[in-house]
Amino acid sequence: MSEDVGMTWVFLAIAIVAEVTATLALRASEGFTKLVPSIVLVVGYLTAFAMLSFALDRGMRVGIAYGVWAAAGVALLALIGAAFLGESLTTVQVGGIALIIGGVLALELGGAH
Repeated sequence: MSEDVGMTWVFLAIAIVAEVTATLALRASEGFTKLVPSIVLVVGYLTAFAMLSFALDRGMRVGIAYGVWAAAGVALLALIGAAFLGESLTTVQVGGIALIIGGVLALELGGAH
C-alpha cells in the first residue's frame, strides 16, 4: 500500500471517529441546551466532513468512502449504545449490521478489478 493510499484510509478513519463522537455528543447536548457537548458535536461534524473530503481528494471513490464511513458509524454507534448507554441490540439488529458491513465489502471488492 502506498503512503498516499494509507493516508487516505487514515483520513477516513479519523472522519469515522469524529462522526461517532459528534453523534454521541448530539445525544449529550440535550437539544443544544448543554454548551460543551454542543461544541463537541459541531467540531466533530466539521472534522468528520473535512476528513472525508481529504480522503476523497486523495482519490478514494465516493461510494466506497461514504459506504465505509456510514457502515462503520452505524456499527460503532450501535455497539457503543449497547455497551455503555443501556440501549438494546437484538439478534436481528446484529444481523442488520453484518449485512451493512457485507454490502460495503461487496462494493469495495467489486470495484477492485
